[in-house]
Amino acid sequence: MSIFWNIWIIGLTLICLGLVLWVLLANRRVAVRDDDEPENRTTGHVYDGIEEYDNPLPRWWFYLFIGTLVYSGLYLIWYPGLGSFPGLGGWTSLNQLEREQDKGRQQEAEIFAEYNSMPIEELAQDNAAMKMGVRLFANNCAVCHGADGGGNYGFPNLTDKDWLYGGSPEQIKASITSGRAGSMPAFGSMLSETQVLAIAEYVLSLSGAQHDAQLAATGAPMFNLNCAVCHGQDGKGNHQLGAPNLTDAIWLYEGSREAIAHGIRNGRANVMPAQKDMLREEKIHLLTAYVYSLSLDQ
Repeated sequence: MSIFWNIWIIGLTLICLGLVLWVLLANRRVAVRDDDEPENRTTGHVYDGIEEYDNPLPRWWFYLFIGTLVYSGLYLIWYPGLGSFPGLGGWTSLNQLEREQDKGRQQEAEIFAEYNSMPIEELAQDNAAMKMGVRLFANNCAVCHGADGGGNYGFPNLTDKDWLYGGSPEQIKASITSGRAGSMPAFGSMLSETQVLAIAEYVLSLSGAQHDAQLAATGAPMFNLNCAVCHGQDGKGNHQLGAPNLTDAIWLYEGSREAIAHGIRNGRANVMPAQKDMLREEKIHLLTAYVYSLSLDQ
């Protein structure tokens, strides 16, 4: 802040307080004419037959205003309010925020300490812990996976037994902590459109969907040559690579003939952000237990 604006703010603040004090003191006195009687002192203002008495404020009310001005002066000495003067108390909005955050962390640490020592499998059965877990999920995961964990187009369903990177507590925690970056290369520049459609037909056959058997047979060797390295020759996927199982009816990007061909032709890319820089370890532990619990009854 420049010196001009610093002086400007200080001057306006002090002038306003001074004017308020002057108005308050000036109205303590009553202008009395020689012919006035104490019970007949008015300001001369008449409206609709109503006259305004020229009486000073009650003493208690006057001293209340004085007390307010004294408080204002003490406030401006202790807290920042006069330009760049920081105040004698050393208060800032930043250090108050940090104190509140430290206080909140301490309270949370006491709450989470008990849960952090419990195995995830046991924690997933604790109703009180899962009530906290659902709030963590709603705040951090629901925007992509849905409020019920049922997933969205391009975002996995967390309530079934189908997992891209594995559904054990350790694998779920690793996904939440470090994130995941799934990528399927585009084959459109390496394969002809006829080959793309043949592979798509073979992929449909893997899950028992309606397909052209002759075209699928043509696509089988091309699948083994281009896709089996990630999805496996049996099409059951690979958790280490995040390659989905193609033999079930669960699809991340739909299982229609057109959607499968689009994925082969143009590839797919999806990223789950790492939560380790946004959530502390004890919250990730509890969130892992909640996500793990979503598929327990499936």
